[in-house]
Amino acid sequence: MSTLQISLAIIGGLVLALVVAHGAWTARKNLPKQATPEPAEAAPLAGGDEPLDPEAGRQEPGFDIDSSLAALTALTVLDKKPGLDALIDVIAPISVDTVVSGEAALAAMPATRRAGSKPFAVEGLSVETGSWETPMPGQRYSAFQAGVQLANRTGALNQIEFSEFVMKAQAFADEVDGQPEFPDMLDEVGRARELDQFASVHDAQLSFTLRAKDTAWSPGYVQQNAAKQGFVAGSIPGRMVLPASEPGHVPILGLAFDSQAAMAEDPEQTALRELTLSLDVPQVLRSEQPFVRMCEAAIALATAMDGVIIDDQGQPIRPEAMEVIHADLEQLYDTLEERDLSAGSVLGRRLFS
Repeated sequence: MSTLQISLAIIGGLVLALVVAHGAWTARKNLPKQATPEPAEAAPLAGGDEPLDPEAGRQEPGFDIDSSLAALTALTVLDKKPGLDALIDVIAPISVDTVVSGEAALAAMPATRRAGSKPFAVEGLSVETGSWETPMPGQRYSAFQAGVQLANRTGALNQIEFSEFVMKAQAFADEVDGQPEFPDMLDEVGRARELDQFASVHDAQLSFTLRAKDTAWSPGYVQQNAAKQGFVAGSIPGRMVLPASEPGHVPILGLAFDSQAAMAEDPEQTALRELTLSLDVPQVLRSEQPFVRMCEAAIALATAMDGVIIDDQGQPIRPEAMEVIHADLEQLYDTLEERDLSAGSVLGRRLFS
């Protein structure tokens, strides 16, 4: 083989090696960003001894399952069922001639606790405590009241729903030998429309979209970075939540990405380019400063994950725009409080649900 042939063969080998290396580099570059193992804290050693097992102290990346489950349990525990309130409910008193047991009251309850799309409820006046409560076994009641919610996010109570409420309340009253007293239907439907109009004008559900600037993210990478901001896994794949500071309240924020990616056979090879942060304003207490925390989380995630915060039109959201939204929300909070429908309160959560 001539010197020229040898040189060409060497050059060809080098070119092939460079092509293979470039292909591997390109493939690696196009992979979504992965979660990194969290460094484990070394356990203190007595007398300067070395650990016998070189793998001791090694920690695989992931979530603390026990703490995540505890947080989820706190999120799913609702407040004790709120009592009927004339501010947002139609209420029909039901008088009885004799005391009724809790067992009898429960047996008389309708099969469904809704009238159309509106929650329906019956409360009893406890002989022992003198308070209105949902009927319970072992208790005795000297009176009852049935109620249906005037409005929620499905709209105002209409005449058909009012009629269904009357039928359910009457059927219950008949079973406990009671006499109901119903308010005027047209008056209550008119009140429902007024409440629904107020709620429609003062409802607010906000969201920010975070988009990757360059390299996509894997689900594990998103989860790891979100966990650093206090988010925990939600009950639905591809969803995380920022828990409220007190158990029993709804999460402050939601974080969502493609659920199909979260359920993929190999999710770490799945590329995500967007995630969404959301805030249901009337559902979260004002004292939690939810919008401030939403902005802080969005900025922190964008910085850590090399992303950009965008609006519904795909345009970057500037800090000054966030300040304008914050000012508007403060006025909304004030208005809700003036109507005794504070954000995050029992009545506020019922109305905006």
